[in-house]
This record gives sequence, C-alpha cells and structure tokens, in this order.
Amino acid sequence: MAASAAVTPAVPARTPLTSNQRRAFLAAYGGWTLDGMDAYIYALVLVPALTEILPNSGIQPTPVNVAFYGMVLLAMFLLGWGLSMVWGPIGDKIGRVRALMLTIFSYSLFTFLCGLVGTIWQLAILRILCGIGLGGEQPIGSTFVAEELPEDRRKMAAGVLHTGYYVGFFLAAVANYTIGANFGWRYMFFFGGIPALFITFIRYGVKESRLWHEQFGGAQKRRNTMRQAFGSLFTEKYRRRTTVMAMVYLVSIVGQWAGTIYVPTALTQIANRSGIIGPAAARIASRGGMLLAVGTMLGCLLAPILAERFGRRKAMGMYLSLLAVTTAVSFGYVFYLPNALDVFWACVFLLGFAGANFAMYTLWLPEQFDTSCRASGMSFIASVGRFAGVGMIFLVANGVTYYGSIGTPIALTSIVLFLGLFLLPLTTETRGQPLPR
Repeated sequence: MAASAAVTPAVPARTPLTSNQRRAFLAAYGGWTLDGMDAYIYALVLVPALTEILPNSGIQPTPVNVAFYGMVLLAMFLLGWGLSMVWGPIGDKIGRVRALMLTIFSYSLFTFLCGLVGTIWQLAILRILCGIGLGGEQPIGSTFVAEELPEDRRKMAAGVLHTGYYVGFFLAAVANYTIGANFGWRYMFFFGGIPALFITFIRYGVKESRLWHEQFGGAQKRRNTMRQAFGSLFTEKYRRRTTVMAMVYLVSIVGQWAGTIYVPTALTQIANRSGIIGPAAARIASRGGMLLAVGTMLGCLLAPILAERFGRRKAMGMYLSLLAVTTAVSFGYVFYLPNALDVFWACVFLLGFAGANFAMYTLWLPEQFDTSCRASGMSFIASVGRFAGVGMIFLVANGVTYYGSIGTPIALTSIVLFLGLFLLPLTTETRGQPLPR
C-alpha cells in the first residue's frame, strides 16, 4: 500500500501592495526618519550649544547650568509638541497627505533657524515651534499607513515604521560624528533643515489614504469639521480610551525624554570626568546615539510580534517594566561608577530596546478610533501628555540643581514608569480586531 504523502499546511499569501501603498509607506517612513534625525540633533549638540550661548545670555556655562537649561529647553520643546494636537483635526479635515507635508515643512524650517541663534531665549522660542511641527508628523504618518495598507500588512508595518525614527537617530549620530565634531553645532541644525526637500516626494508621488478617500474624498462627500473630529474623542464611545491612553502615553514620555534623550549628555559628562573633552567626547556621544538607535530598532521590530502573541496590554507592560528597571540602574548606579564608560554602553542598548514601547502606540492607537476622528485621537493622545511632561521635566531640572548631576533625578523617573503599569488593565485590548472604518 502506498504511503500517503504528508500534507503541509498552506501559508496564507500576503496581500500584494499597490504602487501607492508602497509610496505611502516610504513617505511615512521617510518622514519619521527625518523626524527622528531632527529631534536627536538637539540631544547631540546640547552641551556644546549651551556652552557657547549661555554666556551670551548672562549665565555661566557650568555642567549643572548646562543640564538645567537643557532640560528647560526640553520642556519648551514638549510644550510645542503638546500644542501640535491641532494637526489631528487638520488631518481629519484636509486629508493625511497634505497635513503630513505641512508638518515636515514646519519642523524643517524652525530647526534650520536654530543654527542662527545667539541666546538661549531665541533657542527656546524656536524649540517650541519645532515641537509643534515634529509632534504633528508622527500621528499623521501613523494614521496614513494604518489606513492605506491592507489589514494583513498593517500590524507588522507599524513596528517597521517606528524604526524610521531611530534610523533618524542613527543618521543624526553619524552627522554629528562628522559634521558636528568638525564644523560645530550650528551646522548640525542647518543639516536638520534637509527634511523640507522630502516634501517634493510626498506632493507628487503619494495619493490620499484609502479609508479617508473612501469616506471623505471628493466634493460630494461631507467631511467632519475640525471641531466635530476633535469633539468625537470625548463622546461616550471614546472618552475612556482617550483619557486612559493619554495617561499611558505620558508615562512613556517620562521614560523617553527624561531617560534615553539624555544618553548623549550622560556619555559626554562621563567622558569629561575621564579627561575626554571636545571632539573626542562628541564622538563618544555619537557612538552612544548609534547604539541607542540599534537597540530601539530591534525593539520596534519585535513589538508587533509580542503584541500579536500576548496582546497589546501585556506587550506594553513588558516594555515599560524593562524601561523602569534599566533607567533606575543606568542613571542611579552605573552613571556614578569610576569606570562608568565601560559599563554604560550595555545600559544604552537596553534603554534603546525598552524605548521601543512607542512602536506599540503606532500599532495600538489606530485600532481604537474610526476614520472620522482617528488622526485627532492619535494627535491628542500623543500631545496632551506632553503638557504634564513639561512639569515633570522642570521637576527633574530642579533635581539636577539639588543633586548636582543628572544621574539621580533621572533615575527617580523610574517610579513613574512603574506606576504606569497599573494603568494598563484600564486600557482597551484590540488584539484580533480589524481597523475600524
């Protein structure tokens, strides 16, 4: 009797991408890459920039003052990012593509102008304006990809998309290693004006998202006003998830902006303690930025896999737990070691990997709102927590003054990350659910 052949289960074929879907992803990915590059330029040039412009503002450029005013500028940036929630209703009204172009042009222009400042007060104003543009690009780009790609591609695309932000970190670190170390911090801000050129690709190569066009494209289709789109977030249907997710996002902001964003400053100060100064210290900070970016990109690629296997809540809990522990150990212990530079590299990688919790929002948030208010929901959640983040940054800045270093104040932010875990049971689990129309 002939042996029966083993039957191999068929692997479902992935839905082929159209040319516009491929361009849409490249447009959003490129925007995120340039967004990350632009944001990390500030972290890389913080020490040399403030060392030069603080005396022009009547302030001594001591390490404590550099750290304190660096955090003040960071708070101003977060304030601008909070104000960027206006882009959500704009994107729901005029479409994702046009809103995406406007956000990129905005942050590119004001970043370029940062290279011309003479005082810290001028830089503070420009950082607010940069924050408004940068804060709008991410939720608009995420919404665009979620609505354009087919369901079986959307989830993994969310993780891949978020790696773009940290590819930008890597590019900024490379640029600082060459441009910043050789020509100075002003040329790094000039380099940050490059994203404006990317608008040409978006303007002429990408069409509006599939879901938005189906519901609101064409003059004959009625669109929500900006007020209606924003107001939908506080109806009975969305009020709880809007509020809870904004609080969870705030927890992530504390971890990101009080921890990983200060990795270059920490490395610079550790290097200076070891007698390494000037361009050599800048290159150490740049290598730290590259390592941070690699760790985060790996974490981003793993995020959709964890989210599908364990659910959105548990996956987020894993990332926040790792970030809490790593922040406490990195800044509360390793930062103060005599041989800190040798050990801090491992901390940098883990901080980057845990910082990939933001990739979870790229996947999770679009699943919680329908097309009529999706961009508004994502922009509000990604922005409102930053107003509270401004207060947290000032607390950390005062802690720097009190303790005389950035280590202990940043380590204490791990308490907020730990408390954030108790918010997760209140969130809406969306594993296995298609994107709402």
